[in-house]
Amino acid sequence: MNKIISIRFFISFIAFITLLLPEISCAKNKHHLKKVSGNSFLVKHNHKLVKKIYATDESEFTNFMQWKVVAEFVNKMTEQHSFNQDELNTLFSQVHYVDKVVKLINPAPSGKSKNWTAYKNRFVEPLRLRNGLIFWEKFEAELRRAQAEFGVPPEIIVGILGVETIYGRSPGTIRVMDALTTLAFAYPDTANREARMSYFRDELEQILLYARENNIDPLSVSGSFAGAIGYPQFMPSSIRRFAVDFDGDGRIDLRNSPADAIGSIASFLVQYGWSSELPLVYPVTVDKSAESDWKPLIGVVLSATNTTNEISRAGVKLPADISPTLMVGLIDLEDGSKPTQYWLGTANFFAITKYNRSFYYAMAVIELSKALKQQRTP
Repeated sequence: MNKIISIRFFISFIAFITLLLPEISCAKNKHHLKKVSGNSFLVKHNHKLVKKIYATDESEFTNFMQWKVVAEFVNKMTEQHSFNQDELNTLFSQVHYVDKVVKLINPAPSGKSKNWTAYKNRFVEPLRLRNGLIFWEKFEAELRRAQAEFGVPPEIIVGILGVETIYGRSPGTIRVMDALTTLAFAYPDTANREARMSYFRDELEQILLYARENNIDPLSVSGSFAGAIGYPQFMPSSIRRFAVDFDGDGRIDLRNSPADAIGSIASFLVQYGWSSELPLVYPVTVDKSAESDWKPLIGVVLSATNTTNEISRAGVKLPADISPTLMVGLIDLEDGSKPTQYWLGTANFFAITKYNRSFYYAMAVIELSKALKQQRTP
C-alpha cells in the first residue's frame, strides 16, 4: 500500500512540475522583455563588430536566433552596415514567426477562373467612394501640389490610397519585423521560394536601415502581412528609395502623415516612368483568328514595349484616336463567364503595375479614380 501511495505521489509531483514550468518560463520571458525594452538598437553605431555567430539549424519557430540562416543574416548586417551584434541578437530574440503570414502569402489555388467584374467591385464601392471624396477635399492643396511637382493627377493618388488602405483606415496590424522575418526565412514551399525569400531578406535589411536612419524602434512598425507600411503600403525599400517629406516637418512618416503619403506616391510613379503627357488605357478588340499573333504579346513584361502599329499588325483593332507610334502593352482581363476584355496600356498604366504587379490592380485603381473624379465634377 505504501508503495502505491509513493507512486501516486511521485506522479502527482511530476504533473505539478509540468504545469508549473510554462508559468516560470513566461515569467522569465516577461522579465527579459522588460529588460530589453529600452535597448539602444536605434542609435547609429560607428564601430564594426566582426565576431561570427554560429547556430544550429532548427525548425523551432519560437526563437529565430536558433536558426543558422538568421545568425548569418545578423552577421551580414553587423559587417556590412555596422549594426551592433548584441542588439540585433536581442531584437531577433523578440521576433515572432507568424503562421497567418505564411498562409496569406500563398498564391491562390490554380484553376480558379479570374473575374474582372468581381475584382473591380471590391474596390469601386460606396465606402471607398465616400471616404475618397472626403480625403480629396481635406487634402486638396497637397494633391494639387503633387500634381504640379510630379505631374500625377489627384484622382490617381486618391485611387491608389483607396485601394491600398481605404485612406489609412486599414494599414495592417502585423509587426513588420515579424512578417518580413517569417517570409525571409520560412517562406512556403513554392516554385519561386528561393527568389521570394531573397526578396524578403532584402526588405528585412531595408526595414532595419530605415528604422536606424529615422531613430524608431523597428518592433513598433506595423503593416500588412507582406511587410508593407502606412497609408500607401510602401515596402521598406520603396520608403528609402521613393518616399518624400511632403509636409515639410523634417521627416518621412507614411504611417501618420497623409501629405507624405501623397507626395511619396507621386514620386514613386514618376520614377517608374509616369508622364503627365500620356493617357492611361485604350479599349481594343482582337481578331480571334489571329490569336497566335497577338496572344504572345500579352504580359511578356510589365512595360509598354510595342508600338500601336505593331499591335495592329498582330490582329488587334485599335481605336481611331490613338497615335500609330505610341508605345503600349496589350493586356487582358478575364471576366468569369463573360468575354475577356482587352486593353492597351501606356507607360502610365505600367507605372501603376510597379505598385502591384497585376493588370487587375492597375485597372481597379483607374476605375476607382474615374468614379471619384466623376463624383467630384459638378
